[in-house]
Amino acid sequence: MSDTLSRETAEATVRSALRGFATAADLAALRSDVPLRTTLDLDSLDFLTFVERLTTATGLRIDEVDYPKLATIGMCVEFLATRA
Repeated sequence: MSDTLSRETAEATVRSALRGFATAADLAALRSDVPLRTTLDLDSLDFLTFVERLTTATGLRIDEVDYPKLATIGMCVEFLATRA
């Protein structure tokens, strides 16, 4: 991926990484400020899969210490856009 990641691209990447955890309609309607883990009922392995998908899509290293920064779609977008 390029050295910069627009917020629009970051959001599309996050929503794409969440595919399979919710229907396409649910993901499209998912607000950017709701907690992902509780809203989508993600267990630890699901969340790890989500993080791995983000890493693969962006090429960014995401450490366990960064996980709290990925609590909502908005927070994920902020994290990805400022780290890329």
